[in-house]
Amino acid sequence: MSDTDPTIKHFQDLVSPAYANADPTTLHIRASALLARLKALNRTANAATRTHKQATADARQDMDQTHLGLQNLLYEKRHLEREIDKCRQFASIYQDVPLHSLPEFEELAPPEARTTDENSHQLMLNRLSFELAERQRLDLRRKNLVVQKEELLKQSKIKLSTVESVKLQIDTLMKAAADIQKKVDELVPPLVSSPAATTPAPT
Repeated sequence: MSDTDPTIKHFQDLVSPAYANADPTTLHIRASALLARLKALNRTANAATRTHKQATADARQDMDQTHLGLQNLLYEKRHLEREIDKCRQFASIYQDVPLHSLPEFEELAPPEARTTDENSHQLMLNRLSFELAERQRLDLRRKNLVVQKEELLKQSKIKLSTVESVKLQIDTLMKAAADIQKKVDELVPPLVSSPAATTPAPT
């Protein structure tokens, strides 16, 4: 308003009684100059208005973007909180796995697995890893024992088959010997004892 007030005042002066007898040409020239000045001020005001409108639109857009980002962060926060609650309420199978007791773990586990800090989560991970390694070791040992057992059973069957074969051969030989003895008894009559043979010797 400080730029427009003098111009408007000058316009008001042109129609005042003080300029009633002034030269019309001079008044026209002065009025044209004041009108040009007024148009320039109007263009400047319009440009300033557009500039302020654009700045306001840019600021509003930035604010909208910031608000949208804030809403996304709040949504992500709520999502993460729900996921954390689900994880806390999740009943994992490890809770039902029989583990070595803590003293047994500290006695049997390798030194690098025995955590000395207060991290209970890491301690549980170490205990589960140790339990898995122990079960794999015992399972491998069981498989080796099964292989040894099958080998012993195989050898036992072979020996049993050999014993049965020997027994069959002995039975066959004994039967053959009995048959031969029978034939010998049939071919050779039994010896008859003579009286002399039965007389006792003189004393």
